[in-house]
Amino acid sequence: MPDVPAVHADADAASRSSPAPALLVWAGVFALLFLLDPHIDLASGALLLVLGSALAALWVRPAVALAGSAGAVLGFNVAFVPPRGTWQVDLHQHVLLLLTVLGVSWIVTLLMGRLRRMAAEARASASRSDQLRHIGAALRDADAPASVAPLLQAALQQALGPGSVALVVVADEGVAVGGEAVAGQGDPATLPKGLNMLDADERAGVALCRHEARAMGPGTGWHEEQPAWYLPMRGPTAVQGVVLLRLPLSDAPRPAWLREHAQSLCDLMGAALDRAATLQAARAAEEAVQAQRLRNTLLASIAHDHRTPLATILGAASMLHDQAERLDLAQRLRLAATIVDEATQLDRLTANTLQLARLDAPGLTLRRDWESVEELVGTALRRVRQRRPGAALRWRRDGELPLLRVDAVLLVQLLDNLVDNALRHGGESGPVELLAWVAGERVVIAVRDRGPGVPPSQRACIFEVYVRGDAVSPGADPARPGAGVGLALCRAIARVHGGELGVRERHRGGASFELWLPIEVQPT
Repeated sequence: MPDVPAVHADADAASRSSPAPALLVWAGVFALLFLLDPHIDLASGALLLVLGSALAALWVRPAVALAGSAGAVLGFNVAFVPPRGTWQVDLHQHVLLLLTVLGVSWIVTLLMGRLRRMAAEARASASRSDQLRHIGAALRDADAPASVAPLLQAALQQALGPGSVALVVVADEGVAVGGEAVAGQGDPATLPKGLNMLDADERAGVALCRHEARAMGPGTGWHEEQPAWYLPMRGPTAVQGVVLLRLPLSDAPRPAWLREHAQSLCDLMGAALDRAATLQAARAAEEAVQAQRLRNTLLASIAHDHRTPLATILGAASMLHDQAERLDLAQRLRLAATIVDEATQLDRLTANTLQLARLDAPGLTLRRDWESVEELVGTALRRVRQRRPGAALRWRRDGELPLLRVDAVLLVQLLDNLVDNALRHGGESGPVELLAWVAGERVVIAVRDRGPGVPPSQRACIFEVYVRGDAVSPGADPARPGAGVGLALCRAIARVHGGELGVRERHRGGASFELWLPIEVQPT
């Protein structure tokens, strides 16, 4: 946590200085007067007195500087105005000179005192502004505003002076955000650290301060008999908490700027907490909207994508049920094959949707084990050949392949979806090829086809949920479009394994879907 810029004292404290420099100034002025006495007249010596009054006013309070100027004029009269060595004055013009010197010295002293006070106030205001800016920058850069509470504690401690304050920040949940006492009378471990450790009066004060959004305590004009300051952390929309500053027992009045500065610090924290609460509420609302949108999309997709296979199954089953006696064996076998084919498609669609929902759920645990690429690809190809006995499939590898630590069920489902997608969109343009090789620290498994490929405009979004490709190959079935779930599931499976799935265009047409999986330290 960075240090907090110090806050300078107020103008009154700044004006209380040691008189030693002023005494040295006056001693130097009179020494110079005695040294120059044979060479200058009274008027020139009087100007040195005015200079001494201006310099002395830089070091002492105005009242002391005025008294010093009067004493210097009297000393000048005794030492240099004829008759010397007495309080008497021979000429009236000398009286006028002395009075003029005294008046000018006092005016200069008062002006210098005012200038000192204004400079001290400007320094104090600048230091408080620096502190507010420092706290504001820390709150702006912090991920959680509560983490800046120790910085707020240090700032309040510097502003309120040494040996003064026990700080308790009370928020909605009733625990201290700041927590620890930065200084206090007594053991810091015994000081309150949460709303449940405050006494009855303090709890009532916190509740009242928060409800009314008003500062309470000495000098606030509201419940000034309280021994502590109750400062609300005010945000743009609501009061985010209350800062309880326990003040030391003292009869000395505290300057108004002190409480105002402490309130400004608390309002900075309140604005940051309010902003964090607003952002959290906005994120929650956005997540709720996205969840609702996903549910609506899921329902719409299920209703749309399940309708065609269900209608086909229902039609074929009804025909078998109602007209079985009129159908020959070949017709009944075609209807049964249609039912099996559509039920298989429906099962794949349902499995993909459920698997995608499972991968998006928090706390997912994969059943990882060491698997060979050849076994994974072989299992996926056996599944495809069972559904498509005449499918043209080719598989080869370039070099030796390491073992992969993966969830075999998910990886086989990924490859199955990619091959099925390639067959559906590749049509009769050529065989679907599976190729595996090692590229650096990763294993690449590519599923390639010679279909129309993926348009460049769709390559960035084709892996999104419920996004279907527009390209349809000559051999593809336009009545059975993709559900927009398979490729999204494939990318989700790849990413939960620390890999990635992408697509690129092949040189002589077609698409190559490439799965990149990391190579882990091989088992002995």
